[in-house]
Amino acid sequence: MITRKRLAAGVCGLLAAMTLALAPTPAGADEPDAKPSPKVELTLDVSGSMRARDIDGQSRMAAAKQAFNEVLDAVPDEVQLGIRTLGANYRGEDRKVGCKDTRQLYPVGPLNRTEAKTAVATLSPTGWTPIGPALLGAADDLKGGDGSRRIVLITDGEDTCAPLDPCQVARDIAAKGIHLTVDTLGLLPDAKTRNQLSCIAEATGGTYTSVQHTKELRDRVHQLVDRAARPVVTPVATEGAQQCAGAPKLKPGLYTDREKFAEHRWYRVDVRPGQELRASVSIGADRAVNNDYGVLLRASTVHGREIVRGAEAGDGRTDVVSSGLRYPKAPSASSDDDTSAAETVCLQVSNSFSAPASVKTDPGLPVELTVDLVDGPDDASDAAFFGLGHGWWLLVSLALAGLIAGLLWGWISRWRVTVWRTR
Repeated sequence: MITRKRLAAGVCGLLAAMTLALAPTPAGADEPDAKPSPKVELTLDVSGSMRARDIDGQSRMAAAKQAFNEVLDAVPDEVQLGIRTLGANYRGEDRKVGCKDTRQLYPVGPLNRTEAKTAVATLSPTGWTPIGPALLGAADDLKGGDGSRRIVLITDGEDTCAPLDPCQVARDIAAKGIHLTVDTLGLLPDAKTRNQLSCIAEATGGTYTSVQHTKELRDRVHQLVDRAARPVVTPVATEGAQQCAGAPKLKPGLYTDREKFAEHRWYRVDVRPGQELRASVSIGADRAVNNDYGVLLRASTVHGREIVRGAEAGDGRTDVVSSGLRYPKAPSASSDDDTSAAETVCLQVSNSFSAPASVKTDPGLPVELTVDLVDGPDDASDAAFFGLGHGWWLLVSLALAGLIAGLLWGWISRWRVTVWRTR
């Protein structure tokens, strides 16, 4: 009897365990926090010039369609993808109407490959090349969400709808701090097209690629879509102040800002005893600027005493100029690690850029600021441990070395004169 009861209890326990194992897990119980979905909008030029048959024996439009179909088959599932066209509908000669000819062909969202391919198949080279309005429309299509956002612009010519300058549109988009990247691809581009597409890409931190063949177009678009699915770091938008007192307080991370020509901007960082502040700044020349410019990154106390600085100059040969600094704060004598012992360090970012009178200076230049706090060095051989980055320590060391060298040289000279006289 006892054996039967034990057997029945064992069977019931086994059934209960199987029931729990097979029961559906509540949604989100053990799932990690979902990452925000990246968004990409492919923006395709469908203007009349896309009829030209000079890419691998077929028209530019046919090459673009073929590349799109292959890219759509390989889009990662986590990417929300949309398609926008420019110059696809209006065939007339009215410039005002033609420069408004941009529309969303396929909405940004989870991709239905069949529907997207069907929409692309209906395209036929038609009208104008309103790149500026298309960029504005694409930026609006990608609004919302915290994931990375990318526009991939494919065109075979420059914008035909000035004075809405596509390069200025790209700068305005970048100045909004929404971290939207525009990558541009030029199909058999001429010099003017290359310059314009390069300017658009540089203004938003994107890339420009010249395309000669269908395979190049397919591979590059696929690479850019795949890159959107695997972003490295998403910078945090911030706005520096005109003085340290009202500056934003930054934690370790990557930040972006905009700085006017020849402007100073301030930020604050709390550094605890035993920590080392490492900061770097890069300012990009996203438009034509005069030669001879520089960037200054300066750390000071809240009372204005300079701690350490880093500076770098340029002469027009590079589009980005960068500088950095290190500041180790000595460990506290007490073992108390209270944050109240932290020192507020003021970071000043300055630039000496200037531009020709014909160049618009608004919005300002793109700034990328990196802040990191690490354990301070405990090795006396580390120059930062001695505080040589403070500047005056280095001067004192050089002065002492010069004094000692001078005394030795004087003593040797007197000894030689004495020996010579005795002879």
